[in-house]
Amino acid sequence: MKIGIIVAMDKELRQLQQLFNDGSVRVEKCGIGKVNAALGAQRMINEFHPDVIISSGCAGGNGDDINVQDVVVSTELTYHDVYCGAAIDNTTQYGQVQGLPAHYQADPLLLQKALQLSMRNTELCIHAGLIVTGDWFVDSKEKMRSIINLFPDAKAVDMESCAIAQTCFINKVPFISFRVISDIPLRDTNASQYHNFWDTVAEHSFQVTKHFVDSLSD
Repeated sequence: MKIGIIVAMDKELRQLQQLFNDGSVRVEKCGIGKVNAALGAQRMINEFHPDVIISSGCAGGNGDDINVQDVVVSTELTYHDVYCGAAIDNTTQYGQVQGLPAHYQADPLLLQKALQLSMRNTELCIHAGLIVTGDWFVDSKEKMRSIINLFPDAKAVDMESCAIAQTCFINKVPFISFRVISDIPLRDTNASQYHNFWDTVAEHSFQVTKHFVDSLSD
């Protein structure tokens, strides 16, 4: 099985490249934001022809049960900054690109494998749920509240996952997203949790992706 892993930033790339030295796993950086994510995913598909694509990296978390260094695995994904209006089709939902799914579902078999990780290893704190994506680094409670008001069930907010999901949907490539929680915007006021994450705990946080990739060969 050929597995493609896409991250947004150099610091995420370095963390994950240290964990994989198998030619069947390729880790690539796409850059930050939706356009970079879509371009990176399409490049990965065209050049590597993976059987599976994983979005990995960090995200802001939401929910009383979510803590820094927990991992959110996507059950479904949508955009928090897309609105196509109702002028042509009044069935289009907020977050939906007209003509495409309102929510992109994670591949069921990949999701099942991901959920089994926490059953096997109680030290892994994995939450399954909705990940929402947009071109905005959420560095204030006000911005996070505006997102959660629209998507109260969201477990994580990032800048790439849904764009990768959309690209994989169009290309019929199974997809799932693993996002390590770097900060909880509604509990922080100046993004200090995010910066502390990279200073103190990031080096241990991407092991879940490694465990997941290893489980795909079980």
